[in-house]
Amino acid sequence: MSTHQTVIDAARDGLVYLPIGGAGEIGMNMYAYGCQGKWIVVECGVTFGDETTPGIDVITADPAFLEDLGDDLLAMVLTHAHEDHQGAVAYLWPRLRCPVYATAFTAAMVRTRLAEAGLIDAVPLKELPVQGAIELGPFRLRFITVTHSIPEPNALAIDTPHGRILHTGDWKLDPDPLIGATADEKALRELGDGGVLAMVCDSTNVFVDGDSGSESDVREALCEVVGRFRHRVAVACFASNVVRIESIAKAAAAHGRQVALVGRSLWRVTEIARDCGYLAHTPPFLTEHDVGFLPRDKVLFICTGSQGERGAALARISQNDHANVVLEEGDALLFSSRDIPGNERAIYAMQDRFAALGVEIVTGRDAPIHVSGHPARDELARLYDWVRPSISVPMHGTHRHLIEHAAFARALGVADARIVTNGAALRLAPGQPKIVGQVTVGRLGLDGKRLVALDDGLMTQRRRMNYSGLAFVSLALGVHGDGGLPAPRVTLRGLASEQEAAGLVAEIEAEVARITARAAKRKRGTEETAEEVRRAVRRVCGRLIGKKPVTEVHVFRL
Repeated sequence: MSTHQTVIDAARDGLVYLPIGGAGEIGMNMYAYGCQGKWIVVECGVTFGDETTPGIDVITADPAFLEDLGDDLLAMVLTHAHEDHQGAVAYLWPRLRCPVYATAFTAAMVRTRLAEAGLIDAVPLKELPVQGAIELGPFRLRFITVTHSIPEPNALAIDTPHGRILHTGDWKLDPDPLIGATADEKALRELGDGGVLAMVCDSTNVFVDGDSGSESDVREALCEVVGRFRHRVAVACFASNVVRIESIAKAAAAHGRQVALVGRSLWRVTEIARDCGYLAHTPPFLTEHDVGFLPRDKVLFICTGSQGERGAALARISQNDHANVVLEEGDALLFSSRDIPGNERAIYAMQDRFAALGVEIVTGRDAPIHVSGHPARDELARLYDWVRPSISVPMHGTHRHLIEHAAFARALGVADARIVTNGAALRLAPGQPKIVGQVTVGRLGLDGKRLVALDDGLMTQRRRMNYSGLAFVSLALGVHGDGGLPAPRVTLRGLASEQEAAGLVAEIEAEVARITARAAKRKRGTEETAEEVRRAVRRVCGRLIGKKPVTEVHVFRL
């Protein structure tokens, strides 16, 4: 019996939690729940490529297990609109083909991606109201309002015949979130009073003491910091953080500045936010072109690219490569964002370029102009006190986060805390929690217009080419000897400078010529000759420059 089938059978007789992505990592969230043979999937997010995935910018979880479920996969439910929770819907829905449920803001964000993918009329995207509910087979689902760094964040109460689960999504306990309501403490306490079998909970800030801070404090700090400067001010923030955009706009207005948005994603998000009733009291934003006619002390830019992304607005501005926006000596750049782990090198390099231009840089380390959207330890403790789950299942974190969260939950009195990583199926009920199987999980990368498996050798080949360079050899062998045949042709890519290349090519071509001459005399086969040439090329390059390139040899019989 296959492991997949073992997990499917376990969900027929009990209640199973199965992370496909997001457990043991931060990002790419996708979590499945199975009960009475039926399944739902919560979240469908992306993560982003790095130097280990050349040519790949967007990465999704591999939904192979979910595809196998067919009609038993009842729905996809999204807790909020961040890319790491909904950004893969347009890529993976054609494989899953189930209804998608979300509140209005999240649904609107998903629609923009579906429209780009030509799926706007194909996907059954169903809007639920804030605090809405839906019944799907054995699952009764209810959204519970929490606070986070985006409009309409929700925890998800999942009632089943085997017990209740609270899936927290991304959350915090902001006492004054400025946009949207505070977390619904009453509903969360009522869940706890009614009994919660398991809480599947965000682990992002489990190492952070205290609480995460409030957006109202950030607004106050931004107003003070913007007032320090007498020339242009630019603020970098995440485009999805609508309340932060509103706060920046208010800080600008307080100092007589007008706001221009720089970056397409900012325009897309703010238009969706206005359509959903947010930013109602924020004046229209200027374009980056229009604001160029204003004096330097009347300008404030909100920019995308806080993570140093190539091609984003800030990166281009730092390289003096933006068509309409310039930052120069005496201007200021505020980073109202955090450094996502893995992006530090790109961020610091970009900040250094701005410093070289004479731009003053202010980050969250210099002034309280950013707060996290995830709960610190005091907030986690409060939620556990309200909900009192029998089982804690940490998610949304690296292995270190999950281990620390489980230990923290036990210290708070939770009877059972389970560390479950991607692909491990945890039967929550009946009986004691138990891992009942391991399904195949992996990653798919968006390579041009198609999704490709990242564990099938493709990335290994690309990394080797990136790090070691390429050598191409074309040579001709005669059927009756080598008289009158063209000389071998060698092409190098990413291996040597122009000055080095000529000498290196000459050495390789001479060695290849000797091999082909011997091959003709000894009547060696084409494949044997090609392999000898390949080894010789790597040997010559290793001897002369200390690199052994990826080598392709093409042999022609004439």
